[in-house]
Amino acid sequence: MGFENLQAIITFAIEKEREAASFYEENSTAEQMAGKKEMLLEFAAEERKHQKMLEDYLATGVAAKLDDYAFKWIADIKRSDYVEPMAYTPGMAYNELLMLAMKREEASLRLYNDLLAKAEDDGAKKLFKMLCQEEAKHKLALETMYDDYMAEMGD
Repeated sequence: MGFENLQAIITFAIEKEREAASFYEENSTAEQMAGKKEMLLEFAAEERKHQKMLEDYLATGVAAKLDDYAFKWIADIKRSDYVEPMAYTPGMAYNELLMLAMKREEASLRLYNDLLAKAEDDGAKKLFKMLCQEEAKHKLALETMYDDYMAEMGD
């Protein structure tokens, strides 16, 4: 997948974040249990934060914003590596919703890592590295939530 310039990359990333947020928002309406509905809306809010951050980069310029971004290593506990991709179904169990979200974050992380590996421009590399870190943070948070929940359930 080729991009003409950094603006095209950001526009692509914005659309990916928008799609992810919409996925969670739309599926939250199918949930009967308030806790699961709220969790899906929280996932959507995280994606909307990324969307807003990218829109800000597009509006005000990427370089200055990325210079202020704090890059740090995010651990990967690889819990989602052992889960098969799944489709959303209304009423799915809490742990299944977490698995679904983990796999979606894993796919986003893989996409941004692939784009990072192909990037030639320093600005694009920084942008994809930042997006990788953001997706890795979400993935780790979801995997930790999953592990905590399963431990509470005796697994």
